[in-house]
Amino acid sequence: MTHSKSFISGCKGLRLTEDEKAFFRAERPWGFILFGRNIGEPAQVAELTAEMRDCVGGDGNVPVLIDQEGGRVQRIKPPHTQQYPNAAALGAIWRADEARGLRAAWLMSRLHAFDLLRLGINVDCLPVLDVAVPGVHDVIGNRAYGQDPEIVSAMGKAAAEGLKAGGLLPVMKHMPGHGRTMVDSHHDLPVVHASRDELEACDFVPFRRMRDELMAMSAHIVFTAIDADNPATTSAKVVREIIRGHIGFDGLLMSDDVSMNALAGDMAERTKGIVAAGLDMVLHCHGIMEEMKAVAENVPVLAGDSLRRAEAVRAGFGAPDGADERALREEFDAMIAVA
Repeated sequence: MTHSKSFISGCKGLRLTEDEKAFFRAERPWGFILFGRNIGEPAQVAELTAEMRDCVGGDGNVPVLIDQEGGRVQRIKPPHTQQYPNAAALGAIWRADEARGLRAAWLMSRLHAFDLLRLGINVDCLPVLDVAVPGVHDVIGNRAYGQDPEIVSAMGKAAAEGLKAGGLLPVMKHMPGHGRTMVDSHHDLPVVHASRDELEACDFVPFRRMRDELMAMSAHIVFTAIDADNPATTSAKVVREIIRGHIGFDGLLMSDDVSMNALAGDMAERTKGIVAAGLDMVLHCHGIMEEMKAVAENVPVLAGDSLRRAEAVRAGFGAPDGADERALREEFDAMIAVA
């Protein structure tokens, strides 16, 4: 068996080009990710995900990811899915009635699974486990369930369980915590000066609670109390001491998008830094072929612990629970209408 390489790739448009097909066949990314530019009609999305899988062997368990959170981070939009609320709106339900809030989080994820699985998408980059602080930049903002690690932990767990009930797998983000950022990591490097004690009492809590999930995405943030020189994504110290150590996460750790300007250097240097830090997977989202080639040239073939974690993900996909979609959708819509 030829193992995949340690990267997840996007593509440029609604269908794969011949160049993309040849690249994917030759380089064998472990998985793929879709963005709004890849979304047309449902039949087109299903054909695109099938094309992607066909390039790397046709296995239905090849991970195809999307960011379908609700709110402003929702790649598939009306009329193809309903417009879902953001995490902060669900957190507000929790604060009024904990059981109702947990049910809302579970239901929304279960509905995401109905929407996505029929398109060939089997991984949702959810839940956002970042604990927001007052004044947090909009890059997180209302994507967080709240400012209390207890709320974030409970709602994140419910959201993950809803995805798994529908046959999808979740990706926790952004480990070890993005909730203190005051700048947009797509453009600048956020620096967090909180003490390690503060971080352990707040930011790291939801990730510790959910450390047995199979996948997580890193944060492009410098934590000066741990490693003042490198963002978590390229910090061997953060990965070793915090993510694998304090948090105790032994699942597959992927980078946030390697294209984001929080990271320094060219694409090859960024990729090498991520691999050297001990992450299992480099995520490249933009579908720019020259960048994709640079990533592919600088990642290893999956082996060792990274291969073990990747195989655990592929073995972790379960069958949907057989729930009644219409009934769950009506329940959720009624819950949101009175929230």
